Amino acid sequence: MSGHSKWATIKRKKGANDAARGKVFTKLIREITTAARMGGGDPDANARLRKAIADAKAQQMPGENIKRGIERGTGDIDGVNYEEILYEGTGPAGTLFMIEGMTDNRNRTAPELRRIFEKNGGAMGSTGTAGWAFERLGTIVLDKEAISEERLMEVAVEAGAEDYRDEGDTWLVCTPVADLFDVLAVFERLEVPLLESRLAYVPNNKKEVSDRDAERCLALAEALDDHDDVQGAYFDFSVSDEELERIMGEN
Repeated sequence: MSGHSKWATIKRKKGANDAARGKVFTKLIREITTAARMGGGDPDANARLRKAIADAKAQQMPGENIKRGIERGTGDIDGVNYEEILYEGTGPAGTLFMIEGMTDNRNRTAPELRRIFEKNGGAMGSTGTAGWAFERLGTIVLDKEAISEERLMEVAVEAGAEDYRDEGDTWLVCTPVADLFDVLAVFERLEVPLLESRLAYVPNNKKEVSDRDAERCLALAEALDDHDDVQGAYFDFSVSDEELERIMGEN
C-alpha cells in the first residue's frame, strides 16, 4: 500500500501493460536478491525471501527469474549488490513523503530523486523531515469484495493483527513489524485472498488535498513510485474519490 487506496488500485491495473510489468519485475528481483543475500537462499528459513517469492509469483514472474535472483543474492552467480536506502521529503501543500529504495549507486539515486521532488513542487529533506509523521507497520491489503468486515474481524483477531482500517475499496490490516509474516501465514492458511502485503510507512494522520494541490501531489507520488530504484513511496495526503476520478479522467 503505497498511498491512497483508489490510486493504488489504478496503479495495479496500469501494471498490466508490458512496460509497467517490467518495472514491477525489476523491483521484485531486487527484493529477492537482497532477501537472499541477507537471510540465505532457503525460503523455508527466510521469511523475507519467502514473501518476496510469493509476491513475484503473484505477478506471474517466471520461475527461472526467481531462481537467478536468489542465486545472485547467495553469490552462486555474479550479480549486483543492492544497498537499502531511505529518503524523506516534503511535497506540495505541506505533504510528507517517505521513500524506500534499493540501489547499486547511491550517488546516482539521490540526485535523481531530488530532481523528481523539485520538478513536482517538493523538496528532498534530511533524516527526520517526515519520519515523525509515520509509523513503521506490517500492512496487508484485501479487496472488500473478497471478505466481509465481520469475517475480517474474526480472522484478524485469530491472526494477531493490531488493527484494520476502511480504505474505500479495500481493507488495510496493520500488524507490528515483527508479526507480519505470522499474520500472513494465518490469512494464507484460511485461504483469504490478498491484494498486497509489505512492511510500510503508514501516516499517523492524513491531509486531504484538492484541485491543483491534489494534481501535483499525485504527480509527485507517481513519479517517485515509477523510479526503478524506489521500492515503496509513502505519503500522508489523501484525495477524495470524486477528485481522483476528475484527475484521472483528464489524464
